[in-house]
Amino acid sequence: MPQNAKTDPYAALRYPEFVAYMTANGLITMALLIQEVVLGYEVYKITHDPLALGLIGLAEAIPYICLALFGGHLADRKDKKTILQISLSAIILCSLLLIWATHQSTQLPHSQMLTMIYFAIFLIGFARGFYSPASSSLNPFLIPKEHFANGATWASSFWQAGAILGPGIAGFLYNLMGLTNTLICVVVIMLVVMTLISTIKKRPVLITGEQKVDIFTSLSEGIRFVFGKKIILYSISLDLISVLFGGVVAILPVFAEDILKVGAEGLGILRAAPSIGAVLTMVLLVYFPPLNKPWRNLLIAIAGFGVATLVFGISENFWLSIVALFLTGAFDSISVVIRQTVIRHFTPDEMRGRVSSVNGIFVSSSNEIGAFESGLAAKLFGTVPSVILGGSITLAIVTIVWLRSKELFSLKMD
Repeated sequence: MPQNAKTDPYAALRYPEFVAYMTANGLITMALLIQEVVLGYEVYKITHDPLALGLIGLAEAIPYICLALFGGHLADRKDKKTILQISLSAIILCSLLLIWATHQSTQLPHSQMLTMIYFAIFLIGFARGFYSPASSSLNPFLIPKEHFANGATWASSFWQAGAILGPGIAGFLYNLMGLTNTLICVVVIMLVVMTLISTIKKRPVLITGEQKVDIFTSLSEGIRFVFGKKIILYSISLDLISVLFGGVVAILPVFAEDILKVGAEGLGILRAAPSIGAVLTMVLLVYFPPLNKPWRNLLIAIAGFGVATLVFGISENFWLSIVALFLTGAFDSISVVIRQTVIRHFTPDEMRGRVSSVNGIFVSSSNEIGAFESGLAAKLFGTVPSVILGGSITLAIVTIVWLRSKELFSLKMD
């Protein structure tokens, strides 16, 4: 039997299916980020336009946001494992399409290659609209409720490990093997993920005959629940705003090529720095969970994220830029653990898919729409001014939320 959740930092790791799930989550993250980094670098080499980088995020976000609520509804009413397997198969097919489009023997003109890249990314966003809600809603069924905080920390750690390895090796693989062979490696990793998912048992669907309602009623229930829980709504809204305006990941190729002049390998290091900061912080959070005063800690973490973003924006030194990105990842990891624990703690089992999908829309809006916002702002205002503006907006929003949410400061979840 697992030890007491408060004394056993490895409690969640004692459940084999949870370990398989976390490993699969880390690997799919690594694979998709390798693909994202090398495609982004290739697109910027072809276009030298930061807006073209932003369009990559937009191409993935539009189908995901449109489908995520339906995907959450489906995850609450169908077998989650089956949804994962079908969705992952679609993502693999899209990656195979990218391999064909970028292979030398295909000899597509640059304009057609860009069209195929955006089209494949659009289809991946479509598949993620089903994959992400099913994955997020399956997670809490793999461990007991008393280990949710520990599980959130470990799940985030595995995810961050994938987020480190993906960008960290993407630049080296690109230089060593070229774009197409790197994409082949991505497909191989995804096949390993499919194998891991197959080891997880199917879970019963917690919907009775009386609970079977039409899809629009079901979706509205999930939306009303999120907007009715102030702690959940504020948590995911803060993440949305901070990453939407303060995120710099999408325009890192511009910094690597034109500002810091460190090339593809330097881009890999810059891209990995936030995740390195995150995973090291996650190790500390296993032993020192930030849940004694979660709301206070969340606001401090997001404010720290904004300050680190400002430092990165004004830096012209490669190593200072790495440190600033490292700190953005460290502060973001604290907010991730608090937000995930809050969502899992306050969400009933029968609504996890829908609540996860609403959360996923907020997260996707912050990440992918944020990538488009970063590219557009960099084109309109310049790369450095756009980053400084984003960090300033993050700090302003944190101040406003702090003034409007003082009743949440007394909440404890340890």
